[in-house]
Amino acid sequence: MEKQYQLALTLVEGVGSIMFRQLISSLGSAENVFKAKTDKLLKTPGVGKQIIDGLRDKALLPKAENILKEAEKQQIKLYFSIDKDYPARLKSLYDSPAILYFKGNGDLSALRTVGMVGTRQATEYGRKVTEEIVEQLKPYGVSIISGLAYGIDIAAHKAAIDNDVPTIGVMASGLDIIYPAAHKKYAEQMLDKGGLLSESPFGMKPIRNLFIARNRIIAGLSDVNIVVESADKGGALVTADFANNYHHEVFAVPGSLANKYSMGCHKLIKENKANIFTEVNDIIEAMNWGLESTGTARTKPREPEIDLTQFTQEEGQVIAYLRTHGETQIDNLSFQTQIPINRLASLLLNLEFQGIIKAMAGKKFGLKL
Repeated sequence: MEKQYQLALTLVEGVGSIMFRQLISSLGSAENVFKAKTDKLLKTPGVGKQIIDGLRDKALLPKAENILKEAEKQQIKLYFSIDKDYPARLKSLYDSPAILYFKGNGDLSALRTVGMVGTRQATEYGRKVTEEIVEQLKPYGVSIISGLAYGIDIAAHKAAIDNDVPTIGVMASGLDIIYPAAHKKYAEQMLDKGGLLSESPFGMKPIRNLFIARNRIIAGLSDVNIVVESADKGGALVTADFANNYHHEVFAVPGSLANKYSMGCHKLIKENKANIFTEVNDIIEAMNWGLESTGTARTKPREPEIDLTQFTQEEGQVIAYLRTHGETQIDNLSFQTQIPINRLASLLLNLEFQGIIKAMAGKKFGLKL
């Protein structure tokens, strides 16, 4: 029943990802939010007449129940931002979606994720580069993230399908509305090893602001984002901005000075908002990716032998988390250990000096074997 209340809460106009968490944290559960008196609700910062009126809408709970039934029927999994199994890369973001609808067999918390975005008016050069990047990244066990749109997006998804690489399409509509419809056959092929992801409920048609929201999910879900081709304005540049805000790595593919769909990439490189991409090894070196943990190595790396009694309680928390979950970004590490990020930064530096952990690109940290 609590899931029904949580889902209903995401449907209330004015309740975004931050408000969703604030209300549940303040009142203990989504059910308590709906049953709370007005004076108690008003104690939560940001709650006003619009939200209170929405919570009093008697049609919301039946609507949420119908969505849950439809999700079960279509084998769609719902992740709420307060769930333990909510994708770790998104969980620590300040604007993480309150809910995610996911259909497929892919892993939203895959070991390595690469976002590939670009113009809908992709050139033959852009498509070829996209295909080559996906093919050359395959040995590193990556999952390809994109937006199912025309141009570079669908080129990335198709290349992943052709190379048997998991790929996830982040949609700006409900999962029951494949947009563009011409890509439905590819969307269906993606379900086997990857999947389709959205924060929008069934029946939601794609509109401008949802595309922008979709871009932040691509950026947040990807360890590294690659802008293959883009004009000097466009959604790909918005994705790059989100990725920079999240401290995720960004690469841009340079192109001909005569190609207007390379202007955006050149702009990102010129303004130091993206690394220049010349070959796949640029990404491998920046991300410190090796083949050991992809299943392609002959021997499995040994687990580090560390006596946690030699460290403070907080240091032990960090070491234990990294030993269990592997490489992670400092924002997520702070969220998971509940250690304030300023203190965590100092703690990580100390552990690095001791040779216990290693710092990597994109503000990621891992244990040093």
